[in-house]
Amino acid sequence: MSIQGADTASRVEVDAKDLPLHCPTAVAPLWARHPRVFLDVAKAGEIKCPYCGTVFVYKGPPPQGH
Repeated sequence: MSIQGADTASRVEVDAKDLPLHCPTAVAPLWARHPRVFLDVAKAGEIKCPYCGTVFVYKGPPPQGH
């Protein structure tokens, strides 16, 4: 996972090892925490967190299975 930008609404690239994806992530500072929400970034390719506005972009292989 790589974080770009210094503000609270950033763009984050994720891959298969980051799934299942939730926001806030484990690397988020304590002051930036909000209720945890799971995001289906692999299906959409890109998704925005409804709480903080962080945009997650999936850069991994297509999901396998169901």
